[in-house]
Amino acid sequence: MLVDAQLHPQQLLPAIERLWRRSAETLHALESSWSESDGSPVLTVAGRYTSRGWTEWTQGFRVGSLILQFDATGDGHFLELGRQRTRDLMPSHVSHIGVHDHGFNNVSTYGALLRLIREGRIPADDAEVQLYELALRVSGAVQAARWAATVDGDGYIYSFNGPHSLFCDTLRSLRSLALAHRLGHRLMAENDEPVSLLGRLIQHARTTARHSVYYGEGRDIYDVRGRVAHESLFNRNDGRYRCPSTQQGYSPFSTWTRGLAWIMLGYAEQLEFLAGLPADELVPWGGRTEIETMMLRAARAACDFYLENAAADGVPYWDTGAPGLAQLGDWRSQPGQPFNDFEPVDSSAAAIACQALVRLGRRLEQDDPEAGKRYFQAGLTTLRTLLADPYLSESPHQGLLLHSIYHRPRGWDHVPAGARCPRGESSQWGDYHLREAALTVQRIARGEIDYRFDGPVE
Repeated sequence: MLVDAQLHPQQLLPAIERLWRRSAETLHALESSWSESDGSPVLTVAGRYTSRGWTEWTQGFRVGSLILQFDATGDGHFLELGRQRTRDLMPSHVSHIGVHDHGFNNVSTYGALLRLIREGRIPADDAEVQLYELALRVSGAVQAARWAATVDGDGYIYSFNGPHSLFCDTLRSLRSLALAHRLGHRLMAENDEPVSLLGRLIQHARTTARHSVYYGEGRDIYDVRGRVAHESLFNRNDGRYRCPSTQQGYSPFSTWTRGLAWIMLGYAEQLEFLAGLPADELVPWGGRTEIETMMLRAARAACDFYLENAAADGVPYWDTGAPGLAQLGDWRSQPGQPFNDFEPVDSSAAAIACQALVRLGRRLEQDDPEAGKRYFQAGLTTLRTLLADPYLSESPHQGLLLHSIYHRPRGWDHVPAGARCPRGESSQWGDYHLREAALTVQRIARGEIDYRFDGPVE
């Protein structure tokens, strides 16, 4: 990736303001046309949102985008829509025992509304606060209950594939445990045994860092520092790690770039969260130094791998081992080519990753200023790419961010007539994370309070 070291957040404000105008159009288009009987909107086909039955993991992105639009622009219409959709659509997600997606669905909705109250952006109605807090407490506990122990005494929140399966993207669902812990909640197990949500958050993060992220230490012949395995498989008879796997990537021994981005952002956000906790809360789980060192090691390795394997403009192809990349020549030294006929780019991975780079860059401002600036500038450079043609959509497309990829191996992404691979479509997670990244940088540029999932630090 070619990083623009001179780019300033304030220079992106005109493009960010243009984004919010276009965002309002796409939100209106979806809300006025979507039938709730069709389930959750997931991805576009020929410019219109459709559902895709697997799990309802994108509902929180749809509703959360309405709340982000209010957050960024102050348009109360979107706040009321976000509140209404949260009341109507999200309750079943709070107690959903079958998925690992609580951090996506519930933090993006109940958590966002509670955050706005804590920031003083919306009135603090006692009943409303209690509703959001209860939803977040239950959500965090339900998510933490999907637990599989490992032989080393740690464990992980298992994926919807079952107790043998750890997904790398679950790292960002730790947000649900973080908020529930901050609210003073615990998971109650058999014989009234209390289970620390903070403990499970740290243990899951440690298991993920140990098995899903590679460090170039000879673990196998594909051990390249920063490479990420989408799925890690365990023997449930004894809790021992067995092998890497993947659901949405090309192979277990290549890197699905959206999974890489989830790792980048998940650790960057958790480092921010942990920094606001008293040191004594971390002592039972290894102490601040040990925990933060583990997370920083994983985050920096993944971010470095991203910078080495994204295209020159910051947008990656969907998998670093995708076989068609060999037809594109030196693709790392050129801007991404969303209209090629060999392998698709994934702009949604870039939207997630650019926020991670900004956050990690700011985290390292004092400890490692050179690296911190490189990450921060890389995040700004990537965001600039996504805010312009050919990535930002134009009417009448219902999506906001073009050239997003969902599930390449299963062929779920729309291939337009005359093309050989997917292009030109949007996804709920891509649109949401572009909005989230834009809001993050907008607040920095304007000198406002930092945008954080856990709200202002008291």
